[in-house]
Amino acid sequence: MGQGAHAFTEDEMQDNMFHQLLTPVSGSLGLSFLVAAIPILVVLVMLGVLKRPAWQSSLAGLAVTLAIALAVWQFPLNLALSATADGMAFALWPIMWLVLAALTLYNVAVQSGRFDAFRRWVLTHIPNDRRIVLIVIGYGFGSLLEGVTGFGAPVAISASLMIMLGFKAIDAVVYALLFNTAPVAFGSLGIPITTLSGVTALPADALGAMVGRQLPFFAFLLPFYVIALYGGLKSVKAVFPAVLVAGGAFAGMQFITSNYVNYVLTDVLSALSTLLATVLFLKVWQPKPDPEYALGVGPASEIHTDHATVPTWQGWLPWLIMAAVVILWTIFKVAGMGQQNIQWPGLHNQVFITLYGKPYAALWSFQPLATGTAVMVTAILTALAVGMGPKGFITAFITAFRQVLLPTLTVVAIVGLAFLMNYSGMAYTLGLGVASAGVFFPLVSAFLGWLAVFLSGSDSSGNALFGNLQVVAANKLGFDPVLMAATNSSGGVFAKMISPQNIATGAAISDLRGHEGSIFARTFVHSIVLTVLLGILVFLQQNFWPWMIPPH
Repeated sequence: MGQGAHAFTEDEMQDNMFHQLLTPVSGSLGLSFLVAAIPILVVLVMLGVLKRPAWQSSLAGLAVTLAIALAVWQFPLNLALSATADGMAFALWPIMWLVLAALTLYNVAVQSGRFDAFRRWVLTHIPNDRRIVLIVIGYGFGSLLEGVTGFGAPVAISASLMIMLGFKAIDAVVYALLFNTAPVAFGSLGIPITTLSGVTALPADALGAMVGRQLPFFAFLLPFYVIALYGGLKSVKAVFPAVLVAGGAFAGMQFITSNYVNYVLTDVLSALSTLLATVLFLKVWQPKPDPEYALGVGPASEIHTDHATVPTWQGWLPWLIMAAVVILWTIFKVAGMGQQNIQWPGLHNQVFITLYGKPYAALWSFQPLATGTAVMVTAILTALAVGMGPKGFITAFITAFRQVLLPTLTVVAIVGLAFLMNYSGMAYTLGLGVASAGVFFPLVSAFLGWLAVFLSGSDSSGNALFGNLQVVAANKLGFDPVLMAATNSSGGVFAKMISPQNIATGAAISDLRGHEGSIFARTFVHSIVLTVLLGILVFLQQNFWPWMIPPH
């Protein structure tokens, strides 16, 4: 070591870090909590009350967060800009890369006539009843897509198919969002659970099993709930057997797979069992024809399209190729090949998390072969399988690029906001405020997960943010850590329907761009109702039904 060189001790390194403030407003947790919540209220009010487009709401939220982080949490400007940039990089890769790839695949399916073949398959094999289509496409098919991709793309694709089948655009997107809850905690082949295990050091299998003892209740309830919303109780009665089969197949398989097979495969197996069980059941039972709920398009034989010669079974081709590619991608751990863990300049280990007593790492994991790449490979394979040339594929890609431009602005702003709240300490103030609920913590634990996913748009990111806080609070209050950590993931799923990221992507391929506020206004109440019901279930599991918690 050269003369005058000095090795920093751990204490000296800590002295050079920014120490997060937890109660910057007059030393009061209550007041600090209220101030930290202002950016979230800004986004909620702009989207839900003022009906502003998602990109405007997210940018306004980001601006307010920056002002409060600098002025109240005393977060240095250089760190604030660096944290926001880190979030924006994460928003672009892997999130928007996956959405771009999924929409490229969608456009390949549309241009090659395979999406129209899928529509004709639905018209041939499913009764002429929009309520049944909601269950098969919104619930079954949407869950299959969520199982392998996620990040809003399943909503966009399943809503687009429902629009082609005669649904109003806003109805299609709203119901696709409502159904995009049951599969979310196990989405993208179980990544949220894997992430949760990573941040809490709790066994992934136990966490997956616990989530699989919470969400099946809601997976079973969801088709009844959505059909009641769509057509009232008379509709529930009219299609009751089909709803029972679909909800029962999904919930049953979700419980069995997460507890006794492997949580990674939960969504794919649950969605496939729902599709198979429902379609086969409809061969032996069909609802009475009701003109009020007839599809807005004629039977498959009467539809004249440019692609009428494409066999209807080929409508499944793009999605089956995608499921196969992504599953193989996961089995062989392709995503991790060539991964670069980049220490974010000017931010990595420059912030000290006061609540956890440790430095805050800032690693951007750049995976050239992330799941988005698997889906882009699927798009190329599908183009080859259907005989589409390079020119057609480039058109599909350019169309997808245009479709994601506005959603990208939303996602970059909202994830930048989330990272800024995390690194400045505002998110930890919110978490500490919720965790101070004491005996009522099991009731509000679900809202921690809900809050994290509203901000980040992803159950995985929500678990990375508050998963460990749930465990810290559980240990402090004498509650079961696996139950509380799992609740973070389960609570997060009900915020997907109101997350600006999810709504913006869901509206990307319809004429609803810029009308995200109208969608949000229709999903918000249901998001709260379902999260409250989960809170009650968790309270009961902690205090009265501890046998439901898996051994760990």
